[in-house]
Amino acid sequence: MLARLQALDSKARRRGVAGLEPALNELIRIGMEAMPGGAVARNCYGLFHLSWLAPRHPEWPSAVLNELDEVKAAIKAEHRVPLKYVIWAGAGGSIEDKAMYLASDLLKRGPKQYILDSTDPVKLKAILADIKRRSSSLESALKSTLVVGLAMEQATHEAVLNLEKLAALYDELGIESKPNILCLARSGSALDELAARRGYIQAAVQLDGGDTTTGRHSAPMSRSSLYALGLAGTPLGDWIGATYLSKGQIQTAFRLAAFLHQQGLSGRDKVTLVLSPTLKGAAHWTKQNVEGSLAKTGETGIKIVIGEPLRMADYRAPKDPRQDRVFLLVSRKGEPAAAGLKTSLLRRCGYPLASLAFAPGASLSQYLQFIHYVVFALGWLRETNFVTQPGVDECTSLTNSLYQNSVFQGGIANTVDWKNLHDSQRQIRGHSGLVLHYDHLPCGFQLSGRTAASAYAALVHQLAAAGVVEYGELAFFGDTRYDAAGIKLRRILERAAGQLFRDGLSLPADVAEGPAVNHSCHEMVVGHGRCLSTLLISEKAESIAGVGCGADYHRAQFLANLIAQERRARLVVSITLRDLSEPSLRSLEEFFREAAAHIRRSR
Repeated sequence: MLARLQALDSKARRRGVAGLEPALNELIRIGMEAMPGGAVARNCYGLFHLSWLAPRHPEWPSAVLNELDEVKAAIKAEHRVPLKYVIWAGAGGSIEDKAMYLASDLLKRGPKQYILDSTDPVKLKAILADIKRRSSSLESALKSTLVVGLAMEQATHEAVLNLEKLAALYDELGIESKPNILCLARSGSALDELAARRGYIQAAVQLDGGDTTTGRHSAPMSRSSLYALGLAGTPLGDWIGATYLSKGQIQTAFRLAAFLHQQGLSGRDKVTLVLSPTLKGAAHWTKQNVEGSLAKTGETGIKIVIGEPLRMADYRAPKDPRQDRVFLLVSRKGEPAAAGLKTSLLRRCGYPLASLAFAPGASLSQYLQFIHYVVFALGWLRETNFVTQPGVDECTSLTNSLYQNSVFQGGIANTVDWKNLHDSQRQIRGHSGLVLHYDHLPCGFQLSGRTAASAYAALVHQLAAAGVVEYGELAFFGDTRYDAAGIKLRRILERAAGQLFRDGLSLPADVAEGPAVNHSCHEMVVGHGRCLSTLLISEKAESIAGVGCGADYHRAQFLANLIAQERRARLVVSITLRDLSEPSLRSLEEFFREAAAHIRRSR
């Protein structure tokens, strides 16, 4: 298999993809993008061949550092200040690796790095407030800031919108922005065109100059991934070298894929991932990589469950026909066993479990590359293209259509879709402006005559009891990374996930920030289904005065998620909050607490 893959990729890089026939080779069908007529449009095996090519290019680590030195020198020459801050502007998988490196404490040295993965003005305001707090003024802070726009896909618009806002801010303050904005984008994308138009620094997405890596496969070897680590002083030679796996390691990845595939065929497709402390920061990256790559059909899915405490009380008995969990433990040799005695208990009780141990001190990049091989093998076994994201693409298309309509209508609040959400009879009002909307559910669901919390509890309980729903999703469309109120709201959702789904119904539940971090969840929710998705948003729209920074695109993404799920007959409700004030947050927490109490009484 490995030899066939290397031969195909080599041919595609040498001769191009025009002569490739998907009908004759399944490796083409599962790892390349095709045009509507079936012709191959793009080879997407860069996630492997960058590692294979690295031994022939020992100059790559120094090349990355030299490029970063040039960027720093340009900022110093223009503004006479050193580089202090980096803002990564992108969305979904192309920026998830930076979040992982932050969570893994790999970016503690060097300039402070921020994640701007949403067009919600609240997130950008929070980032700007923090860099201003660390500097004498916002003007001096922006002079010391590098903004990196990322667009690994042609249709990515978040980076363009955020770069336009930041460019307008530089212009308003009279600061030359050309040395401060760098774009890593696919040729011909909207971001690529913006960079050319404004004269921003541009660099190829890959060190080999190719365009064969999708967003969620950008770690560990794309330029953006290496830039983030290089700025923090990570030894790039060691990092790159660790991605070249031995045949034995690749075989282990294939064995793990076969195990997970067979468990999935037997109905155990909820992979509860337990990472040791030194690898824990990679949990969400693993989730978005696996789910975003493989969860496209109603027949087969694979859910990566993260962030849960190991609690036997939350799981169905091993012999229960509804038991759909399989456990994956990952650590480095010599580390304390992940979750200790509880994992031994899981094994003794008869739960399916796989244990994976890397060498002591193994680089995180080795783990990331290993997971790529697992995903590839699962794609082969399931005859699934693991590089496309039809669910996310559909939602992006819907968002752009809704947003363009909002421009013509004078704002998203004036559009038919926003008005329908608020004017529908299928809604129940709670306390302090909280409203439960169920207008995107099939019409057979009638929840009127109940309180908002009891209606939600009845819906969750009945769907779970009928086996229609196997997990939940709680996604807030707003900032949960930097904004204080958003951080509080996320904690409320995490408690609700435990009380409602895990404790109440023995179901896993995702807590996500939409639309950026729930890209992987969205592909699973829309493609595979079997989820009750609850999307939340604040009615109060923030803005940044003077730079045309409104919330309409972000709200269009919220609506697009609802519409996309309804079109696929998926189960989705929404909750709107008046704002994120303390009364509103208390009302939300009470809503979930009351719903959990109803579920406990129903058991």
